[in-house]
Amino acid sequence: MLVLCSVNNLDTIMDILFIEDDKIETMKLHRTVSKFSQKHQITEAKNGEQALEVLKSNAKLPDIILLDLNMPRMSGIEFLRILKDHDEYRYLPAIILTTSQNRNDLLECYKIGIAGYVIKPLKYEDYEDKIKKVFDYWHVNELIKG
Repeated sequence: MLVLCSVNNLDTIMDILFIEDDKIETMKLHRTVSKFSQKHQITEAKNGEQALEVLKSNAKLPDIILLDLNMPRMSGIEFLRILKDHDEYRYLPAIILTTSQNRNDLLECYKIGIAGYVIKPLKYEDYEDKIKKVFDYWHVNELIKG
């Protein structure tokens, strides 16, 4: 199921494609982002296949992609390989947001071409802090301006 969370586009700072199959993690992200002073548009996909459909169907590409690694149907790494092999999508910044502390996953993701790897902390306050830092960084990054 695709969910598009609407906000006034004039106030939208970033368009984010959030690829996550866990409802609790999705609620956590929305709760965290709702506390930010800037408003962001978040499009959700439950797996890599759905995310590819979103990318193909939207005229405007997302500014960043937040991606879980462990998902049904298509893993995050499989999605990344497809993303980075595609001429139009390869430069989209993909940030891994995962519980996996597996060093092989981390190295493989960087080999494929991710923009960051963030491990989800257990404490909500730490999660909020990490997400805020990710959004603050991409808010000022020149790649997504314009």
